[in-house]
Amino acid sequence: MADGPSVASGGYTEADKKEDVKVLHSMGYAQELDRRMRQFSNFAISFSIICILSGGINSLAQGTSGAGGAAIGFGWPLGCAVSGVFALALAQIGSAYPTAGGLYHWGSILGNRFTGWLTAWLNLLGLITVLGAINVGTWTFFEGAFPQLGIENTITNQTIFLIIITGGMALINHLGIRLTALLTDFSGYLIFATSVALAVVALIAAEHWDISRLWTFANYSGEPGGNVWPPVSGSWVFLLGLLLPIYTITGYDASAHTSEETMRAAHSVPRGITHSVLWSAVFGWIMLCAFVLMIPNMDEAAKQGWNVFFWGMDARVGPVIKEILYVAIFISQLLCGLATVTSASRMIFAFSRDGGLPFSKALARVSHKHRTPVAAIWTAATAAVLFVWGASLVSVAGTSAYTIVVSSTVIFLFLSFSVPIALALFAHGTPKWDRMGPWDLGPFWFKASCVLSLISMVLIFFIGIQPPNDWALWIVIAFLAITALVWILFENRRFQGPPLGEMIAKRQAAIREAEKAIGEI
Repeated sequence: MADGPSVASGGYTEADKKEDVKVLHSMGYAQELDRRMRQFSNFAISFSIICILSGGINSLAQGTSGAGGAAIGFGWPLGCAVSGVFALALAQIGSAYPTAGGLYHWGSILGNRFTGWLTAWLNLLGLITVLGAINVGTWTFFEGAFPQLGIENTITNQTIFLIIITGGMALINHLGIRLTALLTDFSGYLIFATSVALAVVALIAAEHWDISRLWTFANYSGEPGGNVWPPVSGSWVFLLGLLLPIYTITGYDASAHTSEETMRAAHSVPRGITHSVLWSAVFGWIMLCAFVLMIPNMDEAAKQGWNVFFWGMDARVGPVIKEILYVAIFISQLLCGLATVTSASRMIFAFSRDGGLPFSKALARVSHKHRTPVAAIWTAATAAVLFVWGASLVSVAGTSAYTIVVSSTVIFLFLSFSVPIALALFAHGTPKWDRMGPWDLGPFWFKASCVLSLISMVLIFFIGIQPPNDWALWIVIAFLAITALVWILFENRRFQGPPLGEMIAKRQAAIREAEKAIGEI
């Protein structure tokens, strides 16, 4: 009787492992990172970064102080659909090219050196600033949820808090993907459980269920909404409220960034991307709809501005249950930051191993003991803290530089999605991309998702640069001008991009040596 396939790790066969490594070698890279993440772990890292308990709560006022209940009832599903079409397109590309720093690699192989380099910088800037923004949001939640601790909301206290938690996140990442995946897996279950618990508590605490709130359009712009939005028309304030789900449902590129640490990556990565968006959309909608039904009065809620979540909880939920929920939400937000460090560091690592960053040799080095890109991890964490600290000390025309840059963060992230998607739209079925991965929508639906993504990018950009975020336009213009100059004057001659064609064959000996050095072979 013939033996069955040998098993590398609980259902992950030697044949699966060889196929993963074969695909990675075919793109010119060694298996230096530790491939330990299962399909759920790949899903959980994106689900943790999306974290409906972070963006959905900390940015809730964009809806309640905008179009009111309809911003949740109608606006949340619509905004999630926008993120969903991006996810579908990226999933198919990720199935064909499952590599760390996926967006950068896709931008290069489907386009050219410049499009890959531009994609990398768009994504890196977005990831570093969003890491800072996530952890500032965690600080804001911590300070609002636990006032009994008596910690003042000052720049100094905020900076100390960020150093402590971001340093902890970097340390956990440093120690290996096994520990990181264990915690982000726990985060996935915690987000599911806490969002359901919050929804149940809200529905029980509500005086009555006025379902009509969820499709009642209001206009709380200006003073009626605590000046979250400037005075605009009802249709405009609804469009601005779409930023709540769009800002929340992002970060799912983490599934691609951890491709080289994921088992059966060509199958697991696209599912991680799409499922994280789908379940975040569903559970986020249920949770926020329940919260809207709990609110004592929508007009009063709108006046609370950014404090609406704490105001609603104080008004309806008992102190013990409220504190338990706050602790669970706080832990979820910490794990959101942990997953973001993972994603940002893998982008730095991938870009550096092709010489894309200063000190690339050091940033691309993988610890033989922990099988993690240690320098890239600590660089991502340090850059995020320095960004928040430095930008918080500077003001431009009375507006904090931190606020100005963060208003551009999601635009940069979605632009980094859009570049490879646009390239894939035209490369699909041509000699540049004639072999699809196992996760394949088919030509029509893939191209439809690409077109819808690019239309959605126009929408995101348009509403993302409206007041009070009008500085975002100038940030994006300045970035594009600087990158154009740097490329023309320096990088066009220096940067070679990822290995392609004959260069891949020439790298095979070096790949074997790299894998031998870390004990992979």
